[in-house]
Amino acid sequence: MVTLEQITLYAKQTGFIFQGSEIYGGLANTWDYGPLGSLLKKNIKEAWIQKFVRENPYNVLLDSSILLNSKVWEASGHIGGFSDPLTENKDNNQRYRADKLIIEHDPSINPDGWTPEKMHEYLVKNKVMGTTNWTPIRSFNMMFQTHQGVVLEQANQIFLRPETAQGIFINFKNIQRTTRKKLPFGVCQVGKAFRNEITPGNFVFRTREFEQMELEFFCKPGTEMEWFNYWKQFMKSWLLNLGIHEENVEFEDHKKEALSHYSNATTDILYKFPWGFDELWGIASRTNFDLNAHQKHSGEDLTYLDPETNERYIPYVVEPSVGVERLVLAFLTNSYKEEKLENDDTRQVLALHPALAPYKVAVLPLMKKVHAEKALQLELELAKHFDVTYDETQNIGKRYRRQDAIGTPFCVTVDQETMENDTVTIRHRDTMAQERLQIKDLKAYIEKYLEF
Repeated sequence: MVTLEQITLYAKQTGFIFQGSEIYGGLANTWDYGPLGSLLKKNIKEAWIQKFVRENPYNVLLDSSILLNSKVWEASGHIGGFSDPLTENKDNNQRYRADKLIIEHDPSINPDGWTPEKMHEYLVKNKVMGTTNWTPIRSFNMMFQTHQGVVLEQANQIFLRPETAQGIFINFKNIQRTTRKKLPFGVCQVGKAFRNEITPGNFVFRTREFEQMELEFFCKPGTEMEWFNYWKQFMKSWLLNLGIHEENVEFEDHKKEALSHYSNATTDILYKFPWGFDELWGIASRTNFDLNAHQKHSGEDLTYLDPETNERYIPYVVEPSVGVERLVLAFLTNSYKEEKLENDDTRQVLALHPALAPYKVAVLPLMKKVHAEKALQLELELAKHFDVTYDETQNIGKRYRRQDAIGTPFCVTVDQETMENDTVTIRHRDTMAQERLQIKDLKAYIEKYLEF
């Protein structure tokens, strides 16, 4: 299994992920996605939209604002309840979430609903982490605050959204009216969210700025568990079809006593990261909590009129939610390997599914002076359809190795035979096998490998 240190170093050296603000000493827990990382993120999002929106008859797409009226967060409970219990270990001057410490100390305990005093008493009494030296617990609000307007007044205070879901809920009525969708239907959204995490870490696994891909699936009350199970399997199939190894994936159903107040079922898809199994993707049956809350606080009627029964009711919601950055890390760790070759050589390979690979094809002139012009023409033609890279430096073997290391599934070599009959050699990353193709057949040949 690849280590986190290996992946972090690999990501920086190849141009997937850089430290944020690096030339100024960095900014803790911020990351910039380089040329390869940007393409990988784009391809992950496009693959999600492909299956969850384009090929799915139930779902439509939304892009809501990052900045919302603060009343949205009052109604959803974020202003009053979106906080973590913060404590500090005075022995090492490190801050921790008290509830996480308690669960790690005794997994059978669920501290949800405990008072700060009770949590502190538990930490001290049970000598969690081998010490009684814990500070009293404070409530730490995880939302980033900013101000709207030119004068910094309390009245102008707004928040960066901590999740994309609420933008979907407050648009439920607009979307249902304009699309004329009947239940069940879903609304998908890809967008930035911000959480002032107490303990971010493990590279890009937990960050304060991240991108979410969320589906809010609206259905008739009483049918939510049927759809919960449907989307749970749909999520896993999406991962496996894109090359995630099944042995590295497992479901973890939340126990009834550990469910959030708005949920009647929650399951996490866990992935085996370098440090062990951890949450990759969550799905929650949120009942009608959110629409109910927004109807109450806004005064707007958010009920749905069932055309078959003439009933009016507030729909239930099933929510699969995943962070793009966690998927990036999962796909990198899942795909990276070092292979021993027959000549005792080693090659780095990033065996990404072709649909996710940053570049689908590399165009390589065998001899720069003789074949470069034809190769550049071919690059321009293929670039109308795919993300393409071009490389004319060093011998052909080293160029193949460079493309293997960044996940490019196909290398197309322009040689003397190309000049004579418009054929090229296409080499496969995973097998290193080569075959001869007509240039006119390249587009269709590559496209069939992009399906999943």
